[in-house]
Amino acid sequence: MKKIIATGVTLMLLTACTGEPANVTKEADPAENSDKKTDIEESTRNEKQENQGDKTEPEETVEVVQEPQYKINENNWSIEPLAGQNAKVVLLTIDDAPDKYALKMAEDLKAMDAPAIFFVNGHFLDTPEEKNVLKKIHDMGFMIGNHTYSHSSLPDLSPEKQKEEIVTVNELVESITGERPKFFRAPFGQNTDYSRQIAAEEKMALMNWTYGYDWEKAYQTKEAITEIMVNNPYLNNGANLLMHDRTWTSEALPDIVKGLREKGYETLDPAKIKTP
Repeated sequence: MKKIIATGVTLMLLTACTGEPANVTKEADPAENSDKKTDIEESTRNEKQENQGDKTEPEETVEVVQEPQYKINENNWSIEPLAGQNAKVVLLTIDDAPDKYALKMAEDLKAMDAPAIFFVNGHFLDTPEEKNVLKKIHDMGFMIGNHTYSHSSLPDLSPEKQKEEIVTVNELVESITGERPKFFRAPFGQNTDYSRQIAAEEKMALMNWTYGYDWEKAYQTKEAITEIMVNNPYLNNGANLLMHDRTWTSEALPDIVKGLREKGYETLDPAKIKTP
């Protein structure tokens, strides 16, 4: 009897050890676990290496600041080399832009690889079309200068109005091109102590000119303005040439540049001129 009971107990224990409820996960073999763990670790390492390999370090943007090579002589408004630069240069400047011909003038200058400053009046930037013209000129690589909003004589204006005439143009130009002007030319070359102060606060260099004639009736033809601009007693090293957005000047511009170059003059990039 005892033997039978013992056998029954043994059978029950064996049954209990081998019975597996459906909702219990079978414990893995330790050796199998080890193999799987190794596979997972290896896979993780490979994934990390791939991710690191794909990761591109962001390139640092380095702004290259060009050292000035020339300066403006405020006694005669010529452009002078600072040290060891080519002295036989001329600066081309176009005032009263962008009126009717500035874009054509810019296109012709661009085709000849002749840099220039376009001095703008704010009243020529009232419409989307006018603003688009200025943006095109700037995008071609030309420097944009400030020539006041309405081209009024600054000595006739109150300090408040002078500031408005100057600062409004800077804000307009910046909104169109993303850059504020670095050069200021007063209408008729007439600065005041206050306009000089505002220009300094706005970090603009003052600029007048060496010679210019295209507003005079005697020079309002292509041939006449070409002749006086190229064969002029004031044409010397660093001459600062004043021209305007006018039909006769636009027509003459390629011949003017060609004539200056035939005399050995380089058309200076205004970005090389020292500014505040």
